[in-house]
Amino acid sequence: MKKYILIITLLLTSSCSKWLDIKPQDGIIRDNYWQNKEQLKAAVVGCYSSLLNNWLVSELFVWGELRADMVSGTLNTGIDEVNIMQANILATNQYTSWSSVYSTINYCNTVIDYAARVMETDKTLTQQALDGYLAEAHGLRALMYFYLLRTFGEVPLQLKATDSDNSLDQLDKSSQDQVYAQILQDLSFAESHALETYGSSAQDKGRLTRYGIYTLEADVYLWNEKYDKCIEACDKVINSARYGLMDGSVQSQWFTNVFYLGNSAESIFEFQFDQQQLNPFYAMLIVANNRFIGSPRVMDEIYGIDLTDATRKDIRGDGGSIRATDQMIWKFAGATSGTNPTARGAADSWAHWFVYRYSDILLLKAEALAWINRGPEALDLVNIIRTRAGAIDGTSEAPDPGSAIDVSNYILNERAREFAFEGKRWYDILRHAKRNNYAHLEIILDMVAMTAPGNMQQSIINKYRDVRSHYLPINQYELQADKKLVQNPYYQ
Repeated sequence: MKKYILIITLLLTSSCSKWLDIKPQDGIIRDNYWQNKEQLKAAVVGCYSSLLNNWLVSELFVWGELRADMVSGTLNTGIDEVNIMQANILATNQYTSWSSVYSTINYCNTVIDYAARVMETDKTLTQQALDGYLAEAHGLRALMYFYLLRTFGEVPLQLKATDSDNSLDQLDKSSQDQVYAQILQDLSFAESHALETYGSSAQDKGRLTRYGIYTLEADVYLWNEKYDKCIEACDKVINSARYGLMDGSVQSQWFTNVFYLGNSAESIFEFQFDQQQLNPFYAMLIVANNRFIGSPRVMDEIYGIDLTDATRKDIRGDGGSIRATDQMIWKFAGATSGTNPTARGAADSWAHWFVYRYSDILLLKAEALAWINRGPEALDLVNIIRTRAGAIDGTSEAPDPGSAIDVSNYILNERAREFAFEGKRWYDILRHAKRNNYAHLEIILDMVAMTAPGNMQQSIINKYRDVRSHYLPINQYELQADKKLVQNPYYQ
């Protein structure tokens, strides 16, 4: 995919001043653009390239981690970031802006609205090829709305492309159920038409294959407690035999393959940063004045230390996700692992953003199994993950296989070890807490009690008791620009 980046750079260079920052560069919508299949392909690749927006990835990290328990701030952490960590979130907070997500949505909308025109002028474009491109656009749009659903709850459903400020719609918010239904509708089309492969491993990791769609479906179904459907989607990926866990017997090799280079055999979908398009993590995580580090509890409690054998460790801990000496978030900051680990420099801060790996499929399935009374099978999948990682005995648990909540909590803990700092932690905690109409709200409250500053603990707990606070407010600018929008209930 990377060889096409220069082709579509012209599609990604402008933004508009309205609430939905989604105006494409002049030319993507003009009638004289949609003339041949090469232009169509460039437009689809443009959808993927829009994911490399540094602000988008920064937000995905912040949204998925800062309200949880695995990231700490430093003296350089911004006030908006501190406020998120302390549950003091206002509509003026810059991280409540959703414009970068809607920008990608509009690139997808543009392909969906205009791609069929190409068949009128390029007779070599087949219906099957057209549907394949449309499947990618529908799949990416579903992914973006899934992020919005989990972050804001209720959001506008912008489903038509916009080509100028004047044509931007004034939209009401849609309910969570309506957004969820739209996600499933997009995924249904994508599942039917997505390709199994794009011809090379690198492209298969950087574009949504049919198996990437199945994985997203599994995540979406689990969010809404559709356990049988989640398992069915996971099994489609597992039974394909296209993915597997990378050998973890030598940590340095495992780290290099999975996280430094990316696109490993266990990768399902990753945002493809490279030397020409660096990620935002050098300033956030690596330099001396970095803004975020791992929480002290990551090594002490999540990965643990084997006091009986100093040579034994979970490969996902020190030298994997975090550097224990200074709590640097190593998954995105490290260049090497092992005896003398070295950090990435400014020029090689191109670690991918890991959306889905094969271990996600195994643990999504395990969680679904736990809630349909198949606890022993769920625990078998957890043990596969732990064995690969060399997890220490101190983090092993023996939940009652017949207790869905006990098995599920064990899986939640294992997901923390497996996906540390990958923007999943808050969403995992929220999914577990809200299950069965918030039957397990204590998962969030216990997290706050364990991690919040003592002088703020009770205040934050009281906020999180109101489940409406679990979603971010709509940014003040969006409310001013779109008079149909109504602030999310907790922040009114």
